[in-house]
Formats: sequence, C-alpha cells, structure tokens
Amino acid sequence: MSERIARGAPHTVEQHNAASGDEPGRGQPFPQARRDFLRATSGSLLLAVASPLFAQSTSIIAVRVWPARDYTRVTLELDAPLRYAHQVLKGPDRLVVDIEDLDLSGKLKDIVSKITPNDPYIGSVRAGQFKQRVVRLVFDLKQEINPQVFALKPVGEYGHRLVLDLYPTNPPDPLLALMDKQALPADMVPREGRQAPDAKAGDRSERRDERADQGDDKSGRGEVSKPDNPKAEPARAEARPGRAQVTRMITVALDPGHGGEDPGAVGRRGTYEKNVTLAVAKRLKAKIDAEPNMRTMLTRDSDYFVPLGVRVQKARKVEADLFVSIHADAWVKPTARGSSVFALSERGATSSAAGWLAKKENDADLIGGVNLGTHDRDLARVLLDLSTTAQINDSLKLGRAVLAELGNINDLHKASVEQAGFAVLKAPDIPSILVETAFISNPDEEKRLLDETYQDKIASSILKGIKTYFAKNPPLAKSRMASL
Repeated sequence: MSERIARGAPHTVEQHNAASGDEPGRGQPFPQARRDFLRATSGSLLLAVASPLFAQSTSIIAVRVWPARDYTRVTLELDAPLRYAHQVLKGPDRLVVDIEDLDLSGKLKDIVSKITPNDPYIGSVRAGQFKQRVVRLVFDLKQEINPQVFALKPVGEYGHRLVLDLYPTNPPDPLLALMDKQALPADMVPREGRQAPDAKAGDRSERRDERADQGDDKSGRGEVSKPDNPKAEPARAEARPGRAQVTRMITVALDPGHGGEDPGAVGRRGTYEKNVTLAVAKRLKAKIDAEPNMRTMLTRDSDYFVPLGVRVQKARKVEADLFVSIHADAWVKPTARGSSVFALSERGATSSAAGWLAKKENDADLIGGVNLGTHDRDLARVLLDLSTTAQINDSLKLGRAVLAELGNINDLHKASVEQAGFAVLKAPDIPSILVETAFISNPDEEKRLLDETYQDKIASSILKGIKTYFAKNPPLAKSRMASL
C-alpha cells in the first residue's frame, strides 16, 4: 500500500515538502501562496490518492458450492484477480483461507447459507474481516481432506474465480458402486478364459472381432444374445471344445456430460445440458442394471464437475467394457435437429461440424475449471498415444448399433457415425462413444428433451444398441472378477 501511495501525489504538507525539497524548520519558510494552493486542492489530492486504492479492491460476483461424494467444490467468482493463502488446521479439522484486498460483502456472507447438512466434507463455514482488507474464511470439516486451492482466469461467461476443491484423504473407490450386482466368484471363472494381465488393448479387440465372426454364424456358436430376444443374457462367452462356458458381468461406464461449474449448452427455455444428460444417464443406468449380468458405473451421479481425464480414469478403474458419454447438442442455428453418435478419430474430424463440436466439448475442462498445477499431463499423453485403431473400430461398431436404434425414435442429424478428437473418448482399451441425444438449441427438441417419456425412449434405444453390439462382440472373461 505504501508503494502505491508513493507513486501518487503527496497527501500531506510534510510529504509535499519532502518531494519538492522544501523543509520547514530548517531555514526554509513555507510560502503563504503554497499554503493557499494546498488548501484549495486538498480535496482533489485526496481523491487522487484514494482512487487507485479503491480501483484495486475486488468485489464478489457470486458464490457457488457443489457438494458431491467425490469432493466438494466452493467457487468464488470475482471481478478481478486476487492474492490468497490457505492452511489446514487440526483438532478440530479446519480449512482456513485468507483473501487479500477484499471486503466482507453481503454476497460473501451468503456462503454460510449455501452449506447444506448433507455436504459430506463441510460442516459449517465462518466468514470474517481478519484484518484490514483481508477476509478470512474458516471451513469446519467433517473429515480429513486434501484441499486444492487455485485461481482461474476469465473464460466463457465467468470472471476471475477462486476455486476450493475439498478432496477426502481416502477417496471413494468406484468399484464399490458396482457391488450391488456381484460378479461370479473366482472359482467359477475357468483359468483358460482369464485375460492375461499384460494383454494389450489391440489383442483384446482382435479376439473380440474373431468372436464376432463366430457370432454371425447361423450355427449359433459364439452368440451372446439375439437381438430379437431382449431377455437373453448378453454376456455369455462362446463354448469351445474342452472349455467351460463363462458368464460374467458386463460393466458399462455411463458419462453424463458436463456438470457443476460447466452447464454445457443452454436451450432457449434456459434448459441446462448438464441436467438433461444426468436425467437420461440415470434412466439408462436403471435399465442396464435391471438386465441379467449387466451393471453400470456413473462418472457423476449428481451436479458437480468432473474433468474429462478423470471420467476416463474412472472407467478404466472399473475395467469397463464400454464407455458411453451422453450429451445434448447445440448449434448456432436453432433449426439444426436430430440425434448423432460420435467416435474417436486418429486422423482429424470427419466433418467441420464434428471438429467444432469436439473442440467445444473439450473446452469443458476450461469452463468447469481444472487445477493445472496438479493436472496429469503424463496421463493425457499416454491416453493419446495408446488410442488404438482396434479401439476405434470397436467404437464404430458400437456407435452404428446405437445410432440405428436412435433412428427409430428421432431424426438422425447424420446417418453415419462421425469421428473427431474427443478427449473423453480416449480410453485406449474401452470402446467409447459420445451420444448427442438431440439439439437442445432447437426449441422443439429442447421441449422433447425435458419430457420424461422421451428421455425414457432415449435410454431404451441406447440399451438396445448396446445389446445388439454385445450380441456380435461377446466380451472376454476378466481375471479382475476374482477380486469382486
């Protein structure tokens, strides 16, 4: 603060004299004319000093809290960048955050009312003026956490943001969410049918293709289920001479697009894409879980932000057999309509529209807010390098099956599966597709997306496509079933 004042005009007689070389009391009389001048201009001098100080103050635009099982995020949106510091205290557990150049405003005090009783990590919060122009936030914690506190520059419709991510020291295991539908015990999985732990994604996919050829044979060898029999089990591996037949759980990773700080596209009625995708994903999850030998893992089960790389990590953690990301498309013209399915591309987008959409979806990390200080760049590189042709081929097969079913309930924006560099589809060993259920930017389709009956039809169509895919591409037995 003294540095800022030093650059402004002197605001006392003594400072003015020091700056001009005049030193009253040392043989230099203070001229009457100069006294009169200072009296006349004292108001403007004070304003000249005060204005830079007030210009540097930061105001709170909004406070948002996103509680979730994975972690709780607190976001302060501001009109200017700021300086901050944080520390974790024990006995009891608390997170203390000091923010400089900030006054205790009414919007900041609103943070107290935004903490809900069901928040898994925050018990309560206190906000106070710690010292002049320093606000202190104290979060009383329900358990031990590993906080990530970081700032984000303006992007999209957001201004500057200070983000507090409260992660548990013992994060939840995605496998636990699958325990309600148990796989076969270890002694029921024949050793001959187990996947070698060092098997490569390409080998796994090629063996799937071999079984697909057998499954198309009219003799019935290798069939998992028939498309005209929805009650058939979708996950029975082929019977070979001298080998036992294997039945195991199929795990589908469902990814409701966007969430939390990232609303996705917004319809003319104000419908958020993130809410539509979660509603459809939950309906689809219920339908898949009702199938014999099938179960699902949601990358998010409520309204919170999940980075694109973490979505892929979650699917790989449970060794998902498929990855389905659900979205609601938007375009610059409200007349665009229809459903679409996308797969990953190694050679660029198949159309300019697909490339534009991929860039928009990949920007979700910027909108949602990723902590670049802890961002796993090595993971991103590995996912890019390991994306194989075999995975993409399997993804295209899955995409065609799903697209065909979606065509029975809605117009198709494109009659074929499109491809582009979607970051969320880069699991190297999991067939992955992105489903654009409809155009939320089209008023008619936005209305349909809000209709529960239509949401149910979308979920049923995706499930039918998945079952059709597995009828021709039965999965291998996995050694990880023994641990479940």
